[in-house]
Amino acid sequence: MNNKHALVCGSSKGIGASTAIELSKLGATITLLARDKDSLTNVLDCLDTSKKQNHNFIIADFDDPLKLKNTIDQHVANNPTIHILINNSGGPKPGPIVDANVEDFISAFNRHLICNHILVQAVVPKMKEARFGRIINITSTSVKQPIKGLGISNTIRGAVANWAKTLSFELGEFGITVNNILPGYTDTQRLKEIFLNKSKKSKYDIESIVSDAHSQIPLGRFADPKETAKAICFLASEDASYINGINLPVDGGRLSTL
Repeated sequence: MNNKHALVCGSSKGIGASTAIELSKLGATITLLARDKDSLTNVLDCLDTSKKQNHNFIIADFDDPLKLKNTIDQHVANNPTIHILINNSGGPKPGPIVDANVEDFISAFNRHLICNHILVQAVVPKMKEARFGRIINITSTSVKQPIKGLGISNTIRGAVANWAKTLSFELGEFGITVNNILPGYTDTQRLKEIFLNKSKKSKYDIESIVSDAHSQIPLGRFADPKETAKAICFLASEDASYINGINLPVDGGRLSTL
């Protein structure tokens, strides 16, 4: 990926940070994007620079779409082409859908779909000029099979998947592919928070909940974020040039759907 520039969102931790690190090892120049400067600085120090890449970061909050638009528009105008866009953000508030507040739906829609769209509109013109682009959205296996207790997430992830599929129809002729990665249970802080919340609302301790989750996965364990990042890197590569408009589960075989 020498001479390729990747914008990796939500890259201060978890799958986003691992993706940025793996892309840098392949030679890409990385622009990190998240809201916490200290965490971004820590990840920046972990990026590979053996190909003389000049990595950087953008501070932005997906809960403020207008400010994000101003920030990314300014960055794109003053920097080289972004060839690879990794859309990624923290998941919506967990809980049953019937109890969800309307405001939480709106917040999740803005964070996951509207902000994704703002970023795509900012980077696509230069991708078209380059006749190369990779747009990869990190979503959820709930795109294929809704997850109990994640009502808002199930709803919004489906909207993102259909938005991405539509984009893949429109952008393919320019050498730009649009695909979704659907992580399963991945060993991140987000997963720990979900299980802790589940434990508090049930009679089960956290160890029992983790054990039950392991039992649902044919491989018998959670994914390391690096494993998900490797799949993202493939879709971002030249080798994936004829893969477009797909939902790729990285879940250890947990989904019961095809």
